[in-house]
Amino acid sequence: MTLQTIGAILRGHAERKADEPAITYGDDTVTWGQLDRRTNQRARQLLAAGVRQDDLVAIMLPNGIGFHEAAIAAWKAGATPCLLSARLPERELAEILDVAQPRVVISETGAVTTAFAHIAASADPSTFDDGPLEDAAPRYWKAVASGGSTGRPKIIVDHTPARFDMDVMPMTAMGMRPDGVTLNPGPLYHNGPFLFTSFALLQGCHVVGMVRFDAEEALRLIDRYQIEWVNMVPTMMHRIWALPREIRERYDVSSLRAVWHMAAPCPPWLKHFWIDWLGADKIWETYAGTEAAGTVISGTEWLKKPGSVGYADPDRFRILRADGSECAIGEVGEIDFPQASRDAFHYIGARPADAQQRFSIGDLGYVDADRYLFLADRRTDLILRGGANIYPAEIEAALDEHPAIGSSAVIGLPSEDLGQEVHAIIQLRPGTELDLDDIATFLSGRLAGYKRPSSYEIVGEPLRDDAGKVRRSQLRDQRLAWTGEGRQFAQVPPAAPRKTAAKNR
Repeated sequence: MTLQTIGAILRGHAERKADEPAITYGDDTVTWGQLDRRTNQRARQLLAAGVRQDDLVAIMLPNGIGFHEAAIAAWKAGATPCLLSARLPERELAEILDVAQPRVVISETGAVTTAFAHIAASADPSTFDDGPLEDAAPRYWKAVASGGSTGRPKIIVDHTPARFDMDVMPMTAMGMRPDGVTLNPGPLYHNGPFLFTSFALLQGCHVVGMVRFDAEEALRLIDRYQIEWVNMVPTMMHRIWALPREIRERYDVSSLRAVWHMAAPCPPWLKHFWIDWLGADKIWETYAGTEAAGTVISGTEWLKKPGSVGYADPDRFRILRADGSECAIGEVGEIDFPQASRDAFHYIGARPADAQQRFSIGDLGYVDADRYLFLADRRTDLILRGGANIYPAEIEAALDEHPAIGSSAVIGLPSEDLGQEVHAIIQLRPGTELDLDDIATFLSGRLAGYKRPSSYEIVGEPLRDDAGKVRRSQLRDQRLAWTGEGRQFAQVPPAAPRKTAAKNR
């Protein structure tokens, strides 16, 4: 086994193919030679700002070449990149930085707080030497912020050292060809997009990125650059499905070798569409958390176990009841991850395990008789209606199948009679209208009566971010405040829908 630092690996690519494209965003492309020289300068810029071995360097930049350069510069300086959203509210940013205590913050404008040293993305590093640096690597290769939507933020520090053996790179097993071409449609401050684009660069791939996801633009980029590998979230897959057929068929996507999806449950009907469109051998799914290794399932295997996220080895995964006992086959419980996951990271600002040393990322699910894992929902999102467990993801999957619905989020609102009622928040596709009598009929063939929403709300703003994430707790808190002020929503009793029209205004 020969371990190399990230700087050494990228320098090798620069020496081998200096003038070939390394990263492209829009009309901007940086070659391998340019990438190596510019990140050498930016690494020295960080060192001059006081960065030392194993420090955290907070990166809060939008998608673009600059984000990748900042991360590579941190590695070359011996520091760990700490990934933050460039659009964090002031209070949440202050809380995250207070937990992380980075040595330096890199942002678009530079000064985001007076408490930490900062470097503006526009700060010219050209006064620094662009020659090779002394080989350096942080003890831990990345840190990801999490938890800001549900409580005090935490930082998840990945224990993987920033040294890799190029002969056993994991992305090869995931269908990513060395020196190939990959597309990144997701936000780089999220773990998946950052991890996969970083590994793509380590394998010498040309990374084509999107500043923000757009369904048709993704197809155009796949066609233009002959993209071979892409990782998406189900929201992106849904938006591509929602394009008119003539638009989807306008672009050549035959170059794709592997389409991976993760981060949220994928409705079975949507998965079937992608398998029928591209072929089962090209569709792959992984279930994991930022902290935890998980399961993998191919499209071919999924057709035999529709809805599953893969085989859950009984020696590694357990499904547990609230009292810590193991669930029976088919019984929904909390997914307990392997011990290896607990040893692969640490938190800054939180504890990873409970008193019984269990580790969970808060997901509920069950295994069938063959030990295939099926997800139910997040523990914190579970709705209890009249004693029955209702999983928002199941209802959202049914709603999103309606041709007028672009996205949906389902939450539980208080009910004096039943404890909670199901409330659906819907974002319509542009130019469409929705009759709630129609949607009630639509759901009647897809959901049991007690699962169907009893109230609806149409919104104009996006419900999910670019990574397909929805902050249900934030949506719930906002609706609770509104109902406390006397606001009412369109009511449709599940058993007796009435005519109620809603428009996307």
